[in-house]
Amino acid sequence: MQKPQILIPIMATQNETLVHPAYFLLVGIPGLEPNIHFWLAFPLCFMYALATLGNLAIVLIIRVERRLHEPMYLFLAMLSTIDLVLSSVTMPKMASLFLTGIQEIGFNVCLAQMFFIHALSAMESAILLAMAFDRFVAICHPLRHASVLPGPTVAKIGLASLGRGFVLFFPLPFILKRLSYCRTHTVTHSFCLHQDIMKLSCTDTTVNVVYGLFIILSVMGVDSLFIGFSYVLILRAVLELSSRGAALKAFNTCISHLCAVLVFYVPLIGLSVVHRLGGPTSLLHVVMANVYLLLPPVVNPIVYGAKTKEIRSRILHMFSQDCR
Repeated sequence: MQKPQILIPIMATQNETLVHPAYFLLVGIPGLEPNIHFWLAFPLCFMYALATLGNLAIVLIIRVERRLHEPMYLFLAMLSTIDLVLSSVTMPKMASLFLTGIQEIGFNVCLAQMFFIHALSAMESAILLAMAFDRFVAICHPLRHASVLPGPTVAKIGLASLGRGFVLFFPLPFILKRLSYCRTHTVTHSFCLHQDIMKLSCTDTTVNVVYGLFIILSVMGVDSLFIGFSYVLILRAVLELSSRGAALKAFNTCISHLCAVLVFYVPLIGLSVVHRLGGPTSLLHVVMANVYLLLPPVVNPIVYGAKTKEIRSRILHMFSQDCR
């Protein structure tokens, strides 16, 4: 049985009083029995352990191996760091929800989790764009690669990605706090997202809708367009190579990045389309949101570990030493 909501009047104005709940209730996966939720916690914990160990291993290997201090690997270390934080923001709370059945999440904690999820996703999108640019320069202008992307430039790109994600999504908690929540306070996900919290308000959400659409289009929309354009140029350059072996070798360097892009953008685009169609949150919304947030931190280290020779050999070397 769900506990009754505690409503706190936060701010009084001439026309109305803003009402915020003390906490929201997370549903998890709608329609599933508590015992099924309990058993789902174990594969979720395994995924979290895999994401943590995989991404941490990639970061440490790139940090230790000086020969890997190249743009492609430095961007990969940034991507793994973002995935490491993103999985830590979402998976432990989900596992706790499934294991214990405790649905409550504090109002401000929910807003903080929402901010980190969206900001980190924007940072990941920017790093994926930077990695696409790196592959474009490496394949289309190989002689200029070192001069176009020296170490300081790579660091500046990383800082710019961090700053853009923080600045653009920092207003989200504040524009959610200006709303009153006098309807149901049940979030039909295992975590807090802007569009789901916004739907719980009983006041005008025009500002939230417009700003949310603006940042989605200006961040993920623009990034995905530039990534697609980069691969059009890469594909054209690869097809112009006289040797088929050289063409396959050049394009093979992009396979891991293409997998990371597809794992990130396909669920994101699908989730955005489903939400923009309106209607109540369904099981499809929840499944796509879970795939969008949980899959990249787990899949990316596996793909890059398997496809990147330098990282794979280093991992195998570490295991061979442990076995002696």
